[in-house]
Amino acid sequence: MASATRDDNGEGGVGFIHEDDGSITARDIETGIASFGKTNSEALRMLSEALLLHEGGGEPVTDEYLEELGLNPDEFDDRELPDFMQ
Repeated sequence: MASATRDDNGEGGVGFIHEDDGSITARDIETGIASFGKTNSEALRMLSEALLLHEGGGEPVTDEYLEELGLNPDEFDDRELPDFMQ
């Protein structure tokens, strides 16, 4: 059974969930965004990246990049992307 620890004082912070498979999920309390890793440190690093991307950081995905990954850009519908990603 997974277990969770968090500081639930009504402010922001990070909650950790220790999953049954041994992975650890780090969840930003304020936004609800979560990511995981093998350790608390790795989960926090991955959460940091997810929060950065959520806030509009990072590089846009181009058709060329999708093609490099072997994906067909025509199969992706950008109408569902947030405004900052279009």
